[in-house]
Amino acid sequence: MKKFLTAAAGGLIIILGACGGGGDEEDSAGDGGGESYDEAAAEEAFQGNCAQCHGENLEGGSGPALEGEGLSQDEVLSMIEEGGSGMPSGIVEGQEAENVAQWVSEKSE
Repeated sequence: MKKFLTAAAGGLIIILGACGGGGDEEDSAGDGGGESYDEAAAEEAFQGNCAQCHGENLEGGSGPALEGEGLSQDEVLSMIEEGGSGMPSGIVEGQEAENVAQWVSEKSE
């Protein structure tokens, strides 16, 4: 019986270890803590999805200017995800949205 419980506990540890890993990588990208990100992909996503309203250089157009606004990554990500003030939600999603939010926050300083 003792061998069975030891084997069961060992199997459970292996299963939980395999299922529980990797969450830190996803969280760290969106924490605004200066983590590295794909700047080229972020700029490409911005140009393809956002520049038509916010301008190629964040100078504004039919959407507000972002240049010089000092926006935080969290503020930008929230607007991307939730939309508002005429902006639809979810134009970019997931890691792409986090990359764009970080890129915009750095460029809007």
